[in-house]
Amino acid sequence: MLHRYDLGDRVSTEDSVILRAALEHHQNSTDKIGCGISYFSVRSADFGTRCFWVNRPDGTTEKFSISASIRG
Repeated sequence: MLHRYDLGDRVSTEDSVILRAALEHHQNSTDKIGCGISYFSVRSADFGTRCFWVNRPDGTTEKFSISASIRG
């Protein structure tokens, strides 16, 4: 799913449903979600990689690894 998007893209509504469900299983889900989720996007991350980002209603963002969510 990650590589279907270009850097800076907003994730589709359909894919957001899957990401939201995965994020609930992340070991730091409460911190990642923070004050809520406005939408997900794809941006660069550490070492030139790309990852999903949680974009919150207050304007803050947090990167999140779907593989960390799957590992639980």
